[in-house]
Amino acid sequence: MVRRTKEEALATRNRILDAAEQVFYDKGVSRTSLADIAAHAGVTRGAIYWHFANKGDLFTAMFDRVLLPLDELTRPAEGEQDPDPLGRLTQALKWCLHMAASDPRRRRAFDILFLKCEFVEEMGPVKARHQASMEEGISKMETGLTNAVALGQLPADLDTRRGALFLHAFIGGCLRDSLLLAPGLAFGSHTEAFVDACLDMLRTSPALRRPTSAANTRA
Repeated sequence: MVRRTKEEALATRNRILDAAEQVFYDKGVSRTSLADIAAHAGVTRGAIYWHFANKGDLFTAMFDRVLLPLDELTRPAEGEQDPDPLGRLTQALKWCLHMAASDPRRRRAFDILFLKCEFVEEMGPVKARHQASMEEGISKMETGLTNAVALGQLPADLDTRRGALFLHAFIGGCLRDSLLLAPGLAFGSHTEAFVDACLDMLRTSPALRRPTSAANTRA
């Protein structure tokens, strides 16, 4: 009985998240109320409050479930024992762009975040959470790049902080472009090549090197 109750609660939670995703996508976040989401999910507002504190909490949970697989992909690259941190990071970046282009749920979620979310007062905590998530992502990328440098996969004088910021900005730009560009441009078919080009820049661009004195100090 307890197991069944937990399964039913999880099913209700997922139905609410599915409904929120669709209504946010159709109406935009600021124009969507919890009553709208409850009606779409076929539940009461009380059921929503049982699972989520407010609209911002619901929005965050909706987006977190989209990013969870990406966290799983990048986690091994953060460990010093990973034999191929650069390969792991490359796989994660390509997966992210491919899924954003081809998976309807993830495409809707990114569309909501980049194009249909106004960070107005009631969404202040969501903005703060998003900024913290961005900083965490950049930090994970930097750790992966640092491990790749240690294994000789990238130049010893790579500025890993700048490289991580560069990769993060690149991914964010690609996600936005994939949502806005006309389908005829087939943006998604180029994403793997774009990631490879980005990594080539990490290997060769003088603009991503640390000053010689700083490189010598670290060595």
